[in-house]
Amino acid sequence: MTDYSRIRIEDAGQHTGEPVEIAGWLYNLRKSGKIVFPLLRDGTGTMQCVAVKADLEEAVFEGLKNLTQESSLIVRGKIRAEQRAPGGFEMDVEGVEIVQRIPESDPYPITPKDHGVEFLMDHRHLWLRSKRQHAAIRVRHEVIRAVRDYFDTHGFTLVDTPIFTPAACEGTTTLFEVNYFEDEKAYLTQSGQLYNEADAMAFGKVYCFGPTFRAEKSKTRRHLTEFWMVEPEMVYATLDDVKRVGEELVVYVVGRVLENRRAELTELERDTSKLESIKAPFPRMSYDDAVGELQKKGSEIQWGGDFGGTDETLITEGLDRPLIVDRFPTQIKAFYFEPDPARPELALGVDFIAPEGYGEIIGGGQRIHNLDLLLKRLEEHQLPREAFDWYVDLRKFGSVPHAGFGMGIERFVAWMCGLEHIRETIAFPRMLYRTRP
Repeated sequence: MTDYSRIRIEDAGQHTGEPVEIAGWLYNLRKSGKIVFPLLRDGTGTMQCVAVKADLEEAVFEGLKNLTQESSLIVRGKIRAEQRAPGGFEMDVEGVEIVQRIPESDPYPITPKDHGVEFLMDHRHLWLRSKRQHAAIRVRHEVIRAVRDYFDTHGFTLVDTPIFTPAACEGTTTLFEVNYFEDEKAYLTQSGQLYNEADAMAFGKVYCFGPTFRAEKSKTRRHLTEFWMVEPEMVYATLDDVKRVGEELVVYVVGRVLENRRAELTELERDTSKLESIKAPFPRMSYDDAVGELQKKGSEIQWGGDFGGTDETLITEGLDRPLIVDRFPTQIKAFYFEPDPARPELALGVDFIAPEGYGEIIGGGQRIHNLDLLLKRLEEHQLPREAFDWYVDLRKFGSVPHAGFGMGIERFVAWMCGLEHIRETIAFPRMLYRTRP
């Protein structure tokens, strides 16, 4: 009796000529007389199999011939090179074990025909099996791996921050309120930054990486209500350090995606030449100059206003890499931004704006380290002092200049993949009118 070893499709090239088995699902099936060509997927790739009637028991061949889409099965045989096949290899089938056959009376709902977006989103739990969605999530995985590798090899310590928080970080209007114990109110975090500042005072250079929540009633293609963000924080650091580390991070992550996810980018029909242009140095511009440029391009923005999505697209027109814009007006930035000593009406903050209309991918800057100024800012923003007592302590006990930023994973992945909408960058997106499945 032949002993078949279990392999993954992505490793098939290492097992040519060997008796192997692949456990997966039927992605598609072609028939040609006494030969059937099941296309098998296993989560790592797709493999075309060749089943010849003369080589199999009749019941096995007929069962395979009439198998329905997404039925689960284990296929046994030998791998051989075939340049015309997906992935460059095929399996000659010697045996099949059908684990579950989906009946024709209740077929798999996502067929090769076109479906509307709402139908596909309602069936997101199944849509993830399609090649395009699968490719986007694999790119996301690579982005996350690369982000972690960059920080882990540059002296940063990962420190997890709370999901439940007692107060706002980015402003009270976008908080999700949660009933905690004994009538206490808590909020879903908008950012791990404030806690990360405490972590930095203990460890020097840190990063947190987790889900964040914004109760913005926005339906744009760039917004989710739940998204993942990586947030580094550094002590004895300034705005220039944020720009340097942010630039290094972006270049590193893009390079990793190009190195390891070419096949997925091809499946997504991404123009990789645009990613290959992402090299340091990035172009730089002050907020003052950016407003002037936008006005020349027809934007109605006035000094003191924040950039909208159209403004971000306009300001990066003709650029082949992200634009770094710094020194925004203090009035449009969060309470914790350090003011520019030369012009206190400006904050030492920075945005990295991706080209091709993908908008801000990094936002951050230098934090206030002076106790009196921080107390003043809390009062100006009408934030409850008692909720920030611990944060104020950081300015009372060994305060130093420090800085950091946040990078949203979903928006970055959308840019890498060339996706029109951010909803395809996370397995189960949460949007203004969608919390299911």
